[in-house]
Amino acid sequence: MTVDQKTSQGKGEPVPSPTSGDEEPGNEHDDPTETSGGDGGEPPETPLASGGSHRPNYFVMGFVGALGVLSAWLLVNALSGAGAVFVYILVALFLAVGLNPVILLLQRMRMPRWAAILTVCLVLALFITVFVWTIVPPLSDQVSSFVAGLPQAIDQLQNARFFRELDQRYDVLARVRDMVTGADFGQQVFGGLVGVGQVVFNWLFATFTVFILTLFFMASLPGIMDVSYRFVPRSRREGVREIGDEIVRRIGAFIAGQLVVAALGGVVAFLFLWAIGSAYALTLALVVAVTALIPLVGTTIGALVASLAVALGDPLLGLVTLIFFLVYQQIESYVLAPRVMRHAVDVAPTVNITAALLGGALLGLVGALLAIPTAAALTLVLKRVIFPRLERR
Repeated sequence: MTVDQKTSQGKGEPVPSPTSGDEEPGNEHDDPTETSGGDGGEPPETPLASGGSHRPNYFVMGFVGALGVLSAWLLVNALSGAGAVFVYILVALFLAVGLNPVILLLQRMRMPRWAAILTVCLVLALFITVFVWTIVPPLSDQVSSFVAGLPQAIDQLQNARFFRELDQRYDVLARVRDMVTGADFGQQVFGGLVGVGQVVFNWLFATFTVFILTLFFMASLPGIMDVSYRFVPRSRREGVREIGDEIVRRIGAFIAGQLVVAALGGVVAFLFLWAIGSAYALTLALVVAVTALIPLVGTTIGALVASLAVALGDPLLGLVTLIFFLVYQQIESYVLAPRVMRHAVDVAPTVNITAALLGGALLGLVGALLAIPTAAALTLVLKRVIFPRLERR
């Protein structure tokens, strides 16, 4: 033992024992902090870094991504194909909510709900029957008269000096004769008739579908609303129920207001057309009343149809009719409709016009009809929910 070892032992520090000759040569690398993967203490290579089996399969990734894109494309096409069905459901639900106040009124008159729904449906069916009955006979008479007087009109046209000069210069009659006697004329006429028949059939099918869906929605509307409210937590259910009932009331008031405005327009049109001696006063008045249900442009469409029908018999009287309807349209747009709709939906006229334009641009006629009640519902949510929360902050 040396002097240094004695000094260390005297201080109480452990003295390392000398390496014996029978110690295994590999024990000097048993330190767990050291690595055995290579020189310089570098860590061993992982299978991914060394090009092993954990490298991502780009073919599988691309195939799965292509399947995802294909599924999304098929889903979009399916939703686009079912878009008409969604529109039918939306219109039927809107009509059911709008007619619900009438059903509630009949229920308050000691009438069962099924009887009230049946009464409303019978009234709607009666109105549609009367409308078709007043439209079809005059239209068929006009078509028959046009077909019967067509040869005489052609003879008068041929005897006119202007038409003779036009025929000599451009061979109008020869071209018309070749077109009529051509092989493709019958096919074109048949195709046009088939196209018109298909459009009529689609309209009838859509009307019948909406009518049946409206009937079912009117029968099950209370249950639908109760189930919808159950998705809201119990602590907030009463407030949501109050707002939802108010929205339903406003939609019903909107439909009632539109019916009042349309009825006034129909009555005024009937009185004017009867006063000027029109033979189709009732038919044209119903046309004006039905088209008045369309927001913004409905009254204009009805006025043009009525004025054109009167102008076929007397052009000067047709011009007078057009001027009358233009004057009445201004009175309706700035006096009658704002007062009725302000009490019905409580929405500013600017909001009504903007909502109708946006709805018409998105969904056409259906969007224009649904836009104003939607704006009324959003206005109610803003006043009852959003604005009070912002004021409390």
